[in-house]
Amino acid sequence: MSNSYPRRNQASGIWKINQITKNIKDQGTFPKGSTRALFAGGETPTFVNTIDYITVETAGNATDYGDLTSASEDGSGVGSYTRAIFGGFRNPSISAIIEYCSPDTLGNTADFGDLTQARSYMSGSAGGNNTRGIYAAGSNGAQYNTIDYITPSILSNATDFGDLSEVKYSTSNTSNHTRYIVAGGYNPAHRANIDFFEISSTGNAKDFGDLATATQSLMAAASPTRACFAGGNTAPSSAIVDTISYLEIGTLGNAIDFGDLASAQNRGAGTGNGKVGIAAGGMTPSIVNIIQQYNIATRANATDFGDLTQARQRCASSSNNHGGLITDNPRAPELYSPTGKVLPAGLGVGDIGLFQGGEYGYTAAIDSIHMSSLGNGVNFGNLNSAISVLGGTGSSTRFLAGGGQPGYSTQIQYGTFSTKGNSADFGDLTTGRDLLSALGNQTRGVFGGGRTSPSGITNVMDYVTIATLGNAVDFGDLTVSRMCTGGNVNSSTRGLFFGGAAPSDSNVIDYITIGSTGNATDFGDLTVARQNAGGVCSTTRGVMAGGNASPAKTDVIDYVTIASTSNATDFGDLAFATTHCDGVNNNTRGIFSGLSNTAAPGADTTFGNCPQILYVTIASTGNTTLFGELTARRYGTAPASNGHGGLS
Repeated sequence: MSNSYPRRNQASGIWKINQITKNIKDQGTFPKGSTRALFAGGETPTFVNTIDYITVETAGNATDYGDLTSASEDGSGVGSYTRAIFGGFRNPSISAIIEYCSPDTLGNTADFGDLTQARSYMSGSAGGNNTRGIYAAGSNGAQYNTIDYITPSILSNATDFGDLSEVKYSTSNTSNHTRYIVAGGYNPAHRANIDFFEISSTGNAKDFGDLATATQSLMAAASPTRACFAGGNTAPSSAIVDTISYLEIGTLGNAIDFGDLASAQNRGAGTGNGKVGIAAGGMTPSIVNIIQQYNIATRANATDFGDLTQARQRCASSSNNHGGLITDNPRAPELYSPTGKVLPAGLGVGDIGLFQGGEYGYTAAIDSIHMSSLGNGVNFGNLNSAISVLGGTGSSTRFLAGGGQPGYSTQIQYGTFSTKGNSADFGDLTTGRDLLSALGNQTRGVFGGGRTSPSGITNVMDYVTIATLGNAVDFGDLTVSRMCTGGNVNSSTRGLFFGGAAPSDSNVIDYITIGSTGNATDFGDLTVARQNAGGVCSTTRGVMAGGNASPAKTDVIDYVTIASTSNATDFGDLAFATTHCDGVNNNTRGIFSGLSNTAAPGADTTFGNCPQILYVTIASTGNTTLFGELTARRYGTAPASNGHGGLS
């Protein structure tokens, strides 16, 4: 996907050079050409108030930036595009003070506010995004599991967010723009556990996995998809190590070996620019000024970057372009293209289709396509866990994915079509389930049917207001309890759930009025009883394709007029029969993927997951044509598009 902002040397239309300059200085949301990372305070072995900076894209020695308000060590730093914010220093008493500066200028820090409690030993670097900075864990004699957050643009005291799974300090903290990671630490011994939580919410952290070795005082850096942890010291002998490990932020699981530092390094500061990870200062075991760098996207060893202005350990770090500040999220004004025109969204013009998650072998990947032009899927980001057979829908601006397996999930996730990146927590369904489907209009998303246990099939429909985060509310009941229903057939007023298993294959088509609540009404019948069919629609016509018509897969495509009630009519055929099918669309073209057939070209011959993306023209009838391929073959995805027939 091309950048949705003009190049600074080619600005035209809405973006003018003076507007870009003003935005960079005042709002900081226009993508930066280079990244300034700051390293504040530390021990030499006496406390110092020094702040150094480097330009991450250009290797070399650090330069003096200015000073902290007092000589201090063991602080933790967060950063937005426009502010570096440091808190939790020891000098030698432990403080709640938070102070800040502007990375783009030179000078001393000023008062920002206070943490919820005085504590230090949190992490040399912390995490967050452009709207929230997070401080987690720490010690003040006693150890804490506290999570605080601040709004970088507003000078104020921190607010309680929730708690980690255990009390500890000397952790390694980092994030992408949706998910915050806390790894390792100490209390009363070295820790290996990794916690995570969603930055946009509040609440307690959950288990992510483990480091390969219990470690404290690692140096962390992240890209929008990957978190890396470098160096530190390990149990039982507190040996200083050169190990770098990593994890994929959008999944769950244990950290994996990445490579090695050029030399073992402990109690340094980690940061980066979302592509390059930096490890600065620390002990080896003497106090050092070395700065090392590594490419976050590749598994390789670190190399020399340069030196700090003085050897020191336990300094705090911040960056104005780290992995939580991806250039696609956010910008002001949002939704601008290289030509200065607004990115299309809504009925008849929305052009983004997404296939979220899937299997075989659960994945968190989200693929995106431009529906008006043929081509392969491209990586959009990740769901917050690897999951499949879930329901997906969306408005012109926001997409949803709800339920799924493993675990009969209750979670609803969301993201923004205009912003590449990972999904975040939206709320919960009224009933945890998988094998469900969804539909919606500009205002509401409705989830219908599903499986609640190995033998439990439900008629539940629940809904959310797409623009407002929160839990789903009961909508009513389907006419028949069933799982593996099809969805995504909707006008701005009416939505259809069709087919499924109850537990035998069903030909039932139900309809609801999306803006009201109540039980579904019988609409008519499909031409073939089947489950796991996929739906697409214009404002007037719904098209239903594929699925499993036991005992065989089917290639049938049929259609209905959404505003009427009647049985479906034959439309044409898919390129091959499939047991699963998921659909996205604009008002003209219907696109199917998430297909399953062991005999299909390019399919997995054991499990049947297919790479193909197929399409039809909704207003006509006929067979599908090849559109392209997904980044990886899979079925059981959650489809969503920003131009479907239910939008206005």
